[in-house]
Amino acid sequence: MTELRVGHLYPEYLNIYADRGNIAVFEYRAALRGVSLRVDPVSVGGELRPGSHDLLYIGGGQDREQALIAPDLAAKGAAIGEAVAGGVAVLAVCGGYQLLGGFYRDRSGTELPGAGLFPLHTVAGERRMIGDCLIECELDGAESRTIAGFENHAGITRLDEGAEPLGRVVAGFGNDGESGFEGCRLGTAIGTYLHGPLLPRNPWLADWLLENALAHRLGDAQTLSELPDELEREAHLVSAGRALARGGRI
Repeated sequence: MTELRVGHLYPEYLNIYADRGNIAVFEYRAALRGVSLRVDPVSVGGELRPGSHDLLYIGGGQDREQALIAPDLAAKGAAIGEAVAGGVAVLAVCGGYQLLGGFYRDRSGTELPGAGLFPLHTVAGERRMIGDCLIECELDGAESRTIAGFENHAGITRLDEGAEPLGRVVAGFGNDGESGFEGCRLGTAIGTYLHGPLLPRNPWLADWLLENALAHRLGDAQTLSELPDELEREAHLVSAGRALARGGRI
């Protein structure tokens, strides 16, 4: 049986809004294809060796938790960048997404260092951007697909010139409530504000990440077999419907 190695960054600090559920989705969908997951927690003081994992995952947290882990994550930035350059898949959610950028400046003006993976920076704003969100994206030239989730952040994330967003906002706020962009993508790494957790209602995205992780493990491109996904599609439709009921992009 093929075993994928997953590095779960700071699971005891960054697990707001059940973000740990994304790991459960990876495990479930991989097992249905005869693939096992070895999930290694990587926390403050822990070593992260480039290439030692096939997929890296980091969830969201409040400002306090982000401040606790930011210096350590920044110190791991070079290793994370090297891993992504080597084809390792990455999913970063909310606080983890912010801290994989250049920096995060909180409401007090304190600037937390970022890992420097994503070409962006984030500054805390006055308005909280909260509610169901729907975005549209194309990954690797594939057909346009939608991603539905729940956003709850005051951070205003600005992408650097030339940076690639994960998708375009159909309904909700996205990175900053103005640009119409949500998230960021750098090769096999994606960052997003969407919680929920994200993957139960977006199974195709979970499979895209698993396929990239398998490609890293096995050395060539992989295509996973289709799964029925009736409940997952229903969950997506419910979340997307709530987002669209907000009246389009805000």
